Amino acid sequence: MSNITRFEPLNDLVDDLFKGFFVRPMVYEGEPRTALRMKVDVVEKNGAYAVSAEVPGVKKEDLQVSIDGAQVTLAAEVKREREVKADERVLHTERSYGKLSRSFTLPQEIDEAKVEAKYRDGVLELTLPKKAAAVRKTITIQ
Repeated sequence: MSNITRFEPLNDLVDDLFKGFFVRPMVYEGEPRTALRMKVDVVEKNGAYAVSAEVPGVKKEDLQVSIDGAQVTLAAEVKREREVKADERVLHTERSYGKLSRSFTLPQEIDEAKVEAKYRDGVLELTLPKKAAAVRKTITIQ
């Protein structure tokens, strides 16, 4: 018995359009692809937040992490490695390039002085220790 499938060239186009409609802006032919996404995992453990962010194709120098209280912002720039020569014509490309950033707010403020960051194999790993909670002080009224 042979497996026969119907050739429907528009299915992938329509599926991609509807899958990404609410997630990212539509991309029209002739525009650079803007499908850059930074996937982030956040875990709370041992009085700190552990953040892992996938940023493949980014050099360590092109990464930026900023912390403002409980808000964390990750920014990166993916640079195009290869330029098209005059005698070439690109037929198809799926590799994206450009700037991307991701911001999120954590439940508790971060102690900026103790933050650790490591980047290896396209994964940025952050250890964000929680700032000690302020101790409430009761004031006696005279």
